Formats: sequence, structure tokens, C-alpha cells
Amino acid sequence: MDSKIKVGISSCLLGELVRYDGGHKLDHYLVDTLGNYVQWVPVCPEVEYGLPVPREAMRLVGDPAAPRLVTQKSGTDHTEGMLTWAKKKLSGLEHEDLCGFIFKSRSPSSGFKGVKVYSASGMASKKGTGLFAGAFIEHFPLVPVEDEGRLHDPHLRENFIERIFVLRRWKDFLRDSPKTGALVSFHTEHKLLIMSHSQRHYSLLGRMVAGAKKENRDELFRNYITLLMEGLALIATVKKNTNVLMHTVGYFRDSLTSDEKAELLDVIDQYHKGLIPLIVPVTLINHYVRKYDEPYLKRQHYLTPHPLELMLRNHV
Repeated sequence: MDSKIKVGISSCLLGELVRYDGGHKLDHYLVDTLGNYVQWVPVCPEVEYGLPVPREAMRLVGDPAAPRLVTQKSGTDHTEGMLTWAKKKLSGLEHEDLCGFIFKSRSPSSGFKGVKVYSASGMASKKGTGLFAGAFIEHFPLVPVEDEGRLHDPHLRENFIERIFVLRRWKDFLRDSPKTGALVSFHTEHKLLIMSHSQRHYSLLGRMVAGAKKENRDELFRNYITLLMEGLALIATVKKNTNVLMHTVGYFRDSLTSDEKAELLDVIDQYHKGLIPLIVPVTLINHYVRKYDEPYLKRQHYLTPHPLELMLRNHV
């Protein structure tokens, strides 16, 4: 990719002093590592809405499905004001071409999942979503979202970053005003990646592409990317990855020597047993792809879904 991927982020995660206590929550992985490939678009809902730094802490209260945003001591209700601001902000973000958003965990304005919502009796349930985060997800349903806390999980981190790269490739695909038939090429390049997440979505998307010429172009493209991002949101497990790795072996049927095939199968088995990370069999397969110039696998984003420097598959 010629330029960095645009991703929204809660400003405090970049080290900006915007928290209610005047502090920040700088995340070094996001800034120092992922930041080499991402152009951050920072957002602090509470400050941009008009609250000062420092400020009275807030929390969510009431119904977790439609909570109110109120200050903890004075009980000032900022719900309507925040939602009005969010609507305007989201309209502006439409022009940013975002491929993802990373929210501040547990924040009453920006928390993605598990935000505390307090009942009238003061009891808290971790079933809420921050007001701005919820509005964002509703406004941009296809854009991958996570919070920095959940990104500490290697599987969730790999899944999120993989999806922002896929969405960027899709946006690049659309930029050339492709005809319906061009979807076949895009889909082909992502087949193994889709298979590693969901066999069901692999089948559904395959049938959709096969009947592409019968469909309206714009409707086809909308349905395709919606189903694609839905499928990729499912975690690629060891079992699913093993299935894909075994699938790739078939493409070397007439090329690998008996020793090379035995080595590859042994490495895949070690991965399946949890003895080595995914990067090991994938690296070996990529070696054979180059050695034998295998055309189909050379096109597969599954083998290089994101930069090696991120080391995402070293831990899954």
C-alpha cells in the first residue's frame, strides 16, 4: 500500500492530556508499532463536546440498551448534548475514509464493550457501550472497531488489524470504479483468508460472486463487503487455520519432493498441536510458493495479510 491506513482513535491513547483527571493513557504498541502503518485520526468526545480538562468524572446510568451519561457528583445529564455532538462529528468523519477505530476501554463516552452501567440502586453491570462508541458503530457498521484493552489479546489484535487491511484494499478496489466482473479477482485473492475465518461465509461469498453478472453492481458490492466483513470478524482458530494450511499443500502436489512434503506436513501438525505459532508454517509455505512459483498461492492475502514487522502471527 502506498500510504498509511486511516484509523480513528481515542486521543488519550496517543498520549494527549484530555482525560477527566488531566492525564492520558498512552499506548506504546499503538503509537510506536502500529503507528508505522497507520495514520491516526484522534477523537476525544468529552473535550470536543465542550467539557474542560480536568473535569468531573461521568458514568452511564439506567438501561444498558439506552443509558444516560451523567456526572458522578452533581448528576448533570450530558446525554442529549453528547449525542447531538456525536451526530455532527460522525458526519465529519465520513470524509476521513476510516478503515478502523480504537476506543478507550471502559470509558462512558468511548468504551466499546463491557462499560459499567449503574442502576438506580447503584449496582453496576458491565453491559454498556459508551455513547460515542455506540453512535459510531451504528453510523459505520462496516468499520472494524476495538478498544485498547481487548487488543492485548493476540487473537483479537491480529483479527482487528487484518480487517483494517482488508477494508483498505476494498476501498482501493472501489476507487478504480470496477465493473462487476472485477469482483472475481478481488474475491479470489481473499479466498483462503475468508476460509480461515468462516467456511459458511466462504461458501456464501463464493455463490454471490458466481452469480455476479445477474446482480445490480452497486447492490452486489454492498452485499459482498457486508458479508465479507461479517465473516472476517469471526476469529480464525487453530482448527480453521490448520484446514487452510492443509488446503495449500494440494497446490504443491506436483512440485514438492517427498522430503519437502513430509517437512511441511510435520510443521502444520506442530502448529495444530500448539507447539509453534502460525508464522512458522506460513513462512515455510511462502518459501515453497517462491521456490516453485505457485501462481494461485502467490495471489493469496492469507499468506501476507499484514506487514511481518507487526509480528501478529508470532503469537497465534
